[in-house]
Amino acid sequence: MRILYMGKNKPAVIAGLEYLVEQGHDVVAVAAQKNKMPGSHCLVETAHRFGIPVTSDIALYQNIAAGQCPPECGYHLQDIDLVISYLFWKKIRKPLIELPKLGCINFHPAPLPDYKGLGGYNFAIYEGAQQWGVSAHFVNEDFDAGDLIKVMRFDINPNRETAYSLEQKSQSVMFELFQYVMDLIASGQPLPRIPQLQGGKYITRADFEALRKVSETDTVEEIKRKVRAFWYPPYEGAYVDINGESFTLVSRELLQDLRP
Repeated sequence: MRILYMGKNKPAVIAGLEYLVEQGHDVVAVAAQKNKMPGSHCLVETAHRFGIPVTSDIALYQNIAAGQCPPECGYHLQDIDLVISYLFWKKIRKPLIELPKLGCINFHPAPLPDYKGLGGYNFAIYEGAQQWGVSAHFVNEDFDAGDLIKVMRFDINPNRETAYSLEQKSQSVMFELFQYVMDLIASGQPLPRIPQLQGGKYITRADFEALRKVSETDTVEEIKRKVRAFWYPPYEGAYVDINGESFTLVSRELLQDLRP
């Protein structure tokens, strides 16, 4: 298959690209973050290792509108079978959604329709969810609202999880889901299209930031849950404002968990 691959710098995303190449698919181009955090995995470097051109979603939209790609792009957009969004951080719009023959598929790091948008890990831990999951779904013009292909769920202990630990578990399951979907497509079987039920939670950036802030009215239990829910070093976690400055919080219990 001729595939456009869109993702961010995460180990599971890189494993997904490697899997596509190993299975003999023609990855036409990779749309990725060009910045690299120290010690992080870099999708751009992986694409370069395989000789795959790197682009951006902006360039893709421009090239589709123009009806052709400039020679320096190193790729063309004719006969695209599949567009894959694997933790891609931007909304995908028409005409990119309509470009592939088989569809545009998103791999979402939360169970749908329960948690849409961003910050699912954080809200799940704060709200005491006993189960988590990852989803594969077709992309439409609304965020995380397209027909479901499959949701893989697993049990969690919200009193022990942090945002970091839950992400690590989710990434492992998501790669299993990615392999399952790609193998299903390769077998020639039609993909399930299950309309999403109404309900669930759509989390915006404002919702995320509001929950991250610790206020003087929060109970001790709420503060402990926020600390776990937003613990993801080196990023700022749950915080308090003191005299105009923000201070990230860590609990004694969390420090004990981190001790060897």
